[in-house]
Amino acid sequence: MTQVKISRALLSVSDKDGLVELGQALARHGVELVSTGGTAKALREAGLEVRDISDLTGFPEMMDGRVKTLHPKVHGGLLAVRDNDEHVAAMAAHEIGAIDLVVVNLYPFAETVARGAERPEIIENIDIGGPSMVRSAAKNHAHVAIVTDPSDYAALVESLDAHDGKTPLAMRIRLAAKAYAHTAAYDSAIANWFAWGDAFTHPEGPEALGATPFPETMPVAFSRVDMLRYGENPHQQAALYRGASVGTQGIAQAEQVQGKALSYNNYNDADAAFELVAEFGGEDPACVIVKHANPCGVAVSGSALDAYKAAFACDTVSAFGGIVALNRPLDAQTAEAITAIFTEVVIAPDADDEARAIFAKKKNLRLLLTGSLPDAARPGFSMKTIAGGLLIQSRDNGRIAEADVQTVTTRAPTKQELADCLFAWRVAKHVKSNAIVYAKDGSTAGVGAGQMNRLESARIAAWKAKDAAEKAGWPEPRTIGSAVASDAFFPFADGLMAAVEAGATAVIQPGGSIRDEEVIAAADEAGLAMVFTGMRHFRH
Repeated sequence: MTQVKISRALLSVSDKDGLVELGQALARHGVELVSTGGTAKALREAGLEVRDISDLTGFPEMMDGRVKTLHPKVHGGLLAVRDNDEHVAAMAAHEIGAIDLVVVNLYPFAETVARGAERPEIIENIDIGGPSMVRSAAKNHAHVAIVTDPSDYAALVESLDAHDGKTPLAMRIRLAAKAYAHTAAYDSAIANWFAWGDAFTHPEGPEALGATPFPETMPVAFSRVDMLRYGENPHQQAALYRGASVGTQGIAQAEQVQGKALSYNNYNDADAAFELVAEFGGEDPACVIVKHANPCGVAVSGSALDAYKAAFACDTVSAFGGIVALNRPLDAQTAEAITAIFTEVVIAPDADDEARAIFAKKKNLRLLLTGSLPDAARPGFSMKTIAGGLLIQSRDNGRIAEADVQTVTTRAPTKQELADCLFAWRVAKHVKSNAIVYAKDGSTAGVGAGQMNRLESARIAAWKAKDAAEKAGWPEPRTIGSAVASDAFFPFADGLMAAVEAGATAVIQPGGSIRDEEVIAAADEAGLAMVFTGMRHFRH
């Protein structure tokens, strides 16, 4: 059937936004309204005539509302094929009336979990009747329209107005597809809670339930936020999706205050900057500058302005057209400094009125305000598609403190060297492997990223430090007297010796190579202090 006249509608919603206006529009088209509980109450209070679901089924709502729509007179009215003689005869024999429109949104399960509700309340917010009606109506979309999203109310009303109270088939197909995606996402949230939430708070531990962080079936649900202009390259298509979990804080949830739409690459780079600056969340003001998903400058200082200046000085060439992230609200002075060169995106928890006014003069610059920073140590998972499959791992939330490192050389690092080692280590965690990071006095001196061997990364990082010094007019590169971090062990002493040539005096690395003794001996001979972390930070 191409067009279906809406004569009876069943409405049962948790989200009451737009409900009354929709009910009024349906009533204007002579549609009989059938409803449940709080939905019926809201419609009646607006002066609309509503038939209770119990009147339709002949059974009262029971078991604390768990059983109200699970009835043949509901699902028969939804599933009956109107041009099938046997179905029509069954409807007549059992006094089942057709239902032409279902408006349902489900119990707020994810929101209930996010606010820390107790287990019994979470269980009660697993909707049963709602998804059942949604699926029945969607299956029979040839005859029934299903609306699960209040944002579709306006389009539905426009269609009824344009087609004399009827819905076209194309709309019903689109709504059915959206409905199945909705119930799939809803069930994914429930499955994930059982797998990763409920099981891991069990008093006897997840083992008692046979639970694992990697269940046999991995339900994944994301909602599309926006279509992007293109992907990494103009011939690729792209879109931004947001995770289904409520309360998640990330780039996808940031408020874009100004600037043109973000591209795929902008989002990717902004996420890299945001995750790194989160490593310094509650500490001194920190600034991260990222280019092509790698940090080209990172610094901590006494103010956001000083942190930006120090980060910028590390690599003034790469910073042009880069992404800047700060862990403090933006002020006017910092905004002035950032806008002195072309910058693609700026990310911060907030910005004062003066800073916003300064950024507003750069109409293409994207300003993202996040409200807060995520906990760098939070649990979670990262995903990567491969041909025919998906790789999933727990996110790299490993962190190293002063007490966790082991001095393996004759000379122990000084207090300043150890501080620089730990700073460099935090940055190296966010640099593509093979990663080498030189740092001095709370800022990066040189970054070597993504090379096929560690020796070349050490040399490139040292060369960038030398280039930065020449451009700034410094008497020597900041690698002199610096600490150097390596994201994985030195398989040979050559990479270490390149750091010595650059002027590094302290090293932090995971250790664990079969040539550790050879590397330690080379460090001792050069007078280096070296510490092992026992933790690797590969990033591909």
